[in-house]
Amino acid sequence: MFIQTEQTPNPATLKFLPGKEVLGAGNTADFPNAEAAADRSPLAEALFGIPGVTGVFLGDEFISVSKTEEEEWFTLKPSILGIVMQHFTAGKPVMYSNAGDDDGVEGDGTKYDAEDAVIVKQIQELLNTRVRPAVAQDGGDIVFHGFEKGIVYLAMRGACAGCPSATATLKMGIENMLRHYIPEVQEVRAA
Repeated sequence: MFIQTEQTPNPATLKFLPGKEVLGAGNTADFPNAEAAADRSPLAEALFGIPGVTGVFLGDEFISVSKTEEEEWFTLKPSILGIVMQHFTAGKPVMYSNAGDDDGVEGDGTKYDAEDAVIVKQIQELLNTRVRPAVAQDGGDIVFHGFEKGIVYLAMRGACAGCPSATATLKMGIENMLRHYIPEVQEVRAA
C-alpha cells in the first residue's frame, strides 16, 4: 500500500491519501479532539494516540491530520503513515457501525426561515457543486449552518478550520460567488 501526502494551506495540517475510499463520496467526519473520536472511529482514535496530533478529519478519499505547533511533520509523519497503513491493510472499519451520522453536512442543525427554503437550496447547491470539491482538495470541508436576513453562516472543518487564509476564503471567495449567483445573499460569516 502506498500512501501519498499533500500539504494543505494550513501548515499545521497534512493530507494523507491512502489510495482507497475513506468515507465515500460527499461524506466527512470531523474530530477536533480525541473525545470526539471516542466510540465513533477506530482510525481517528488510533491517530489521536500519537502525541502531538490535535485533530483528524476524514473525507471521501483522504485523511487530514492536524498537529501542535511544537511538533514537526518529519517526526509525526512516519507514525501517522504506519497507523493508516495498518488500519487499511487489516481491513478495519473507518467508522464504528453505531457511530451515528454526525458528519455535519446540510440539514444537520441548520437554521433558516421556511420562506427562505428556495434560497437555501440554491446556496447548498452552489456549495456542494463548486465550493466543497475545491475545499476538499485542501483537506477540509465547509458546512452550511444557516441563512438569516441575507447572511449565510458557514463553518470550515478539517485543514480549513485553522487555516490562516480561511477568513479570506469565506469573504473573498465564497461570499463573492454566492452574491454573484444569489442576489439575496449579502454576507458570509463563520458559524
